[in-house]
Order: sequence, then structure tokens, then C-alpha cells
Amino acid sequence: PLPPPSHPLSPPPARIKLAHPRVLIPIFPGTNCEYDTQRAFQKAGGVVQTLVLNDLTPQHSTQAIMGMQEALQHAQILFLPGGFSGADEPDGAAKLMKAFFCNPVLQEEITRFLEKDGLIGGICNGFQALLKLGLLPFGRITPSKPHHPTLLHNSILRHQSKIVYTKITSNASPWLCATQRGDIYALPISHGEGRFFAPPKTLLELAQRDQIATQYVDFKGEVSLDIAFNPNGSLCGIEGITSPCGRVFGKMGHSERVGAHLYKNIEGNFAMPVFKSAVEYFS
Repeated sequence: PLPPPSHPLSPPPARIKLAHPRVLIPIFPGTNCEYDTQRAFQKAGGVVQTLVLNDLTPQHSTQAIMGMQEALQHAQILFLPGGFSGADEPDGAAKLMKAFFCNPVLQEEITRFLEKDGLIGGICNGFQALLKLGLLPFGRITPSKPHHPTLLHNSILRHQSKIVYTKITSNASPWLCATQRGDIYALPISHGEGRFFAPPKTLLELAQRDQIATQYVDFKGEVSLDIAFNPNGSLCGIEGITSPCGRVFGKMGHSERVGAHLYKNIEGNFAMPVFKSAVEYFS
């Protein structure tokens, strides 16, 4: 079972009001959604800093850690973008992100970042990394255990790239404050490892704590396990979850891959205000 929700980060400190909060987007080997993510945050009013992380040599790795530590001290939002590493090999870019953030210096910095009311988000491989780190569902970096939620290979054992529909199950998070429960959004997905899995007791606890944020639904808006609507076979149709405090959020669907003149022949609302919600949280 999940441990009792300890809230060392709650209640959050008095929020600093900012017209244009600073967003930090680290670029790891294998990520490829940083440009879309940057554009989405800038459109929402955020000031974006991208940070290319070089691990070619031990010296480069040390410089990357120090650079991340400094950048976190000046940011309000940290976002881990999606992408592929080694043709989406097992665990993808997530294992690189996990190894990086498990550095003791960065673990401490992430804790301070959340204590000062920072927001952390991730999509696709970024979501995977948040799960591997334990930031989801616990809200803090936590050693992995067999009963912890994870992402497995899609149930059809191949890559899926299509448009899906997801419903807002819970908007009790700064990342979803501009949405309403029951809202349905169309989203592009592209992944080979997106099947959300956790033991039944863990799933029940996530539901009881209102941490299941978004779920795959059919054309009638009903949560679905049908592969036509739930592209990876996620248990309970889970597409995204939050931490107990709501300030950490991860999902599979690419909310950043939207824009004018895209998906013109597909019905649905593609404007899921994830980035807008995060920016407005500090406004």
C-alpha cells in the first residue's frame, strides 16, 4: 500500500505573485518535445529557460548538475518534456532523468523547490520519469518499490500514435485549475510504454486521495478499457495523476502538440489548459 500521505510540503508558503513565472525545461539525450513545450508555456505567459544537459564526460555531468541546481533556484515551474531515447527502448529517457535527479544535491534542491510552492510537471517520458523518481504519486523523490505505480509496454506490444479523448476526473491541482471535472479533451499520443499499472490497493488509494486526474474515455465520455479508446491498456483508464499536494502532475497525452491548422478533420477540444493553469497559479 501507499504510505500515509505525509505533507512536509503542505500547507504551501504564501504564494509569490508573478505576472510571468519562470519555467525551466531540461533537455536530456532523447527528449524531443522541448520546442513544443516551450511554445505552449510562452503562449500561456511563462518565461522559459531551456537547459541542455551534457553527460559526455564526468566533468560535463558535474557542470550539468550545478547548472540545474542554479536554474531551479530561479524557477517557479519545472517541466520534463517527452521524447524517445534509443528508439524508445525500455524505460526510455526516463532512466536518464531518474539517474540525474537522484543525485543528492539535486534531491535536496527538488525538495526546496517544492517547499517554496514550485510546480513540477511531465508528459510522456517526463511522466515516466516522475513515476520512476517517486515524485508521482508521493510528491517527493522516493526509492522505487514493487507496489509503486509504473508505466509498462502498451498492451498490444507496439507503438501507438493517434488521437485519444481524456476526461478530467479531478481538478484539485494547480495544473488543472482552469478545467472543470467532467471536461473532455482530445489529445495526440505517441508512445510504446504508456500502460499505467499499479496493484488494486494502490489504485484504490489513488482514487480515494483524488490523485487520478485524467482518464481515457470513449465517444460517450465513459472511462474505457477498449483499445480503440484506451491506446495502451492503462488500468482504470488512467492517463494522468497528481501528487497528494497537487503540485506534481504527469500525463501521457501530448497537450503541448496542439496549434492552429492541426487535426482539422478530427472533432474535439484540443485546448487542454495545462500550461495556462500552471502559469495562472502564480498570477
